Amino acid sequence: MQKIENRSFKGERALFKRSDLTVVGCRFHDGESPLKEGRNIEANKCSFGWKYPMWYGKNIKAIHCHFEEMARAGMWYDEGIRFEDCLLICPKGFRRSKGVELERVEFVNAEETLWECESVSIKDVKAKGNYLLMNSKKVSVNNLDLVGNYPFDGCEDIEVSNSRLISKDAFWNCKRVVVRDSYIEGEYFGWNSEDVTLINCEIHSHQGFCYMSNIKLVNCKVVDSDLTFEYCKDIDADILTSVDSVKNPISGRIKLEGYGELIFDDPDVDPSKTKIEKR
Repeated sequence: MQKIENRSFKGERALFKRSDLTVVGCRFHDGESPLKEGRNIEANKCSFGWKYPMWYGKNIKAIHCHFEEMARAGMWYDEGIRFEDCLLICPKGFRRSKGVELERVEFVNAEETLWECESVSIKDVKAKGNYLLMNSKKVSVNNLDLVGNYPFDGCEDIEVSNSRLISKDAFWNCKRVVVRDSYIEGEYFGWNSEDVTLINCEIHSHQGFCYMSNIKLVNCKVVDSDLTFEYCKDIDADILTSVDSVKNPISGRIKLEGYGELIFDDPDVDPSKTKIEKR
């Protein structure tokens, strides 16, 4: 592989359509799309200062790289892209890409990042920003620390473990979700989603678990949560704590330490179809 080292680039498409290339210690200044259409590219200890640095790439790897605020919309339409030990200050990274691997990456501004991607692996990642991972499929997450609302909206086939999500409206409109050993805090968890399982989790959520189907909680804590399970059907919940209130669940079983209030005020909901029992 050809090696380019310790150089500074300006202007549009600085290394356009290059292949079998290692770029080390280089600085890409103003100028769009420096590595567009790249093939088999490895960037190590490089910095990117302008828009669209890695579009339409295949087999791209970035290690110890820095993406500045204006390197926005950075990695779109890629196939096989891996980031390790990178810092991204820019929003809207990773769109419509397949085979995305992120390990020890920090997103200072994760706004609208990882949209409509497929086969995504996230490990030891910190992110701050809204609408992370919208409409993505086949997502595996281990140790994500997220502060930002509306994550995972519209996702399918998701596995999340050992993570901390401070996130309003998390996991809306999803299908086939498993969350293990994680902490989730934010209003309106999981609305309109189906086939969702939480195992050994702690959830704090005003009006959480509403309009869902086939929701399962195993050995979970549901804390500071009210108006839960409204219009939720096929519930199988084993909750270790008391819940402030349960409202109009449609069907299933809820086992919990206790509840402050049980509300059935919709005449179209049959209370006998939900079994509610105390531990």
